Parts: sequence; C-alpha cells; structure tokens
Amino acid sequence: MHTDRDALAAARPDGMDAGEWALRLELAACYRLFDHLGWAEAIFNHITVRVPGPDPQKPHYLINPFGLHYSEVTANNLVKIDVDGNAISASEHPVNVAGFIIHSAVHRARDDAHCIMHVHTTAGCAVACKESGLRQDNFYSVMLAGDVAYHDYMGVTTDPAEQPLLVRSLGRCNHLILRNHGLLVTGEDIPVAFQRLWTLQRACEVQIASDAGLGPNRQIAPEILARVPETVRGMATGTVSNARRMFDAMVRRAGVK
Repeated sequence: MHTDRDALAAARPDGMDAGEWALRLELAACYRLFDHLGWAEAIFNHITVRVPGPDPQKPHYLINPFGLHYSEVTANNLVKIDVDGNAISASEHPVNVAGFIIHSAVHRARDDAHCIMHVHTTAGCAVACKESGLRQDNFYSVMLAGDVAYHDYMGVTTDPAEQPLLVRSLGRCNHLILRNHGLLVTGEDIPVAFQRLWTLQRACEVQIASDAGLGPNRQIAPEILARVPETVRGMATGTVSNARRMFDAMVRRAGVK
C-alpha cells in the first residue's frame, strides 16, 4: 500500500539528488508545522538546512522564498543558496539575504549546525527582554541547563560585522537567546533542532506564566539541576531518536506533508 510519503518521494524533480529532495520535503513540512504552532512571523525569519554541494568545502543551504508565508512553503519552491545567500539555481522567488546574516554566520562557524531555526515568538521575545533571561526553575528550562547562550542586541541584524560577535556569543551551545530580539537553535538535523526549539519555547512560555502568578517561584536544588541535562541526553533509545519520533508525530498531528 502506497503512502503519501511514497507519493511525495516519487515526485522528485528530474535530476535532483534523492538526499536533497528528502531534505526539501522535511524542511517544507517543518515550515508548515511552524505555521500550525503559531511560530510564523509573517514573511520573516528562517529555518535553514545544509545540503551537500558539488564541493564539500562549499555546502549549499535551503531557505524559504522571501515574500511567502510559512504556510505557502513547499519542497519545490524552497530556494537553494550558498553561504553568502546567493541563489544557486533559478527561482521565481527572491532571498532575504539580510535575514540570512545570522544563519550564515552560524552555518559557517559550526560544522555540526546542519539546521538553524530562528523565531520571534511572543514568549521567546518576552524572555529575551528580561534582564535575568531564562531561569532554570521549570521542567523545560532545566533540560537546557548549561546549553543556553546570550547575545546582546546590536540593532536590526543586517550588518556582517556583527557575525563574529554572534558566533562568539553562541560558542558551542545549541540554544541562543538574542537579547531584546528572539530565539535561535542549532541541530545536526531538522528533528533535533525542532525538539530543541520546542523545549526552549515551552520553557519561555512556562516562565512567563509562572511570573504572572502570586508568590515566589520554587527553586530547584543545585544537585538535581546538575544531573538533569545528562539524563535528557541519555533518553534517546534504539536507532530512532526521540527527536525524530516527536517531529514525525507533530507533522502528522498538524496534517502537513
């Protein structure tokens, strides 16, 4: 029995590498999942993923077409670009090169950052505006202990001169809170990056909600806090990661392909 996924795989354009087509299908589904979750920001922000290029030293990237809403992104209209934001192949849609400034800096500096997600969710922006940033005092935020970095606001991020400073701020962390701005995560693939962003977003939502309640927040004992991240890292089982299971389930729930 053929599935929708089989049909989509069979729709691969002539001459396109099967690996790139699979990434296109997954990235397009991720964009529409973001829309389903309310994480879209009109036509702005990006989810980018690295794809193999003809020169291993010069990889290519897939990015959303500038001017389309996340709900309109498909595997076919994703634009393939180089690390400087230049289109590799013909496209009827432009690329928001200025918006790629953050992504290109991280992709260039981190070999493990195959996927980068940047959002301006309300909860994420709210926590980014707080002097204290993200506290490790809720179920989700403790999972991120030791893996959250911060980058000070330097104006609208369109200046290439900010790139090395942003890379320095991120370091080897996978979660970055852009002060007064928003959230960014990296991942070795789309499901891992999605799980990281979902966890960071939930941490921000819970913190904002808990701050609205009366009374002080209950702190987590340091010895408990210290061991939670290691426990989380050990939760993947078998040959399929929890991130993959979660991503696939969320895509099914959203009804996107």
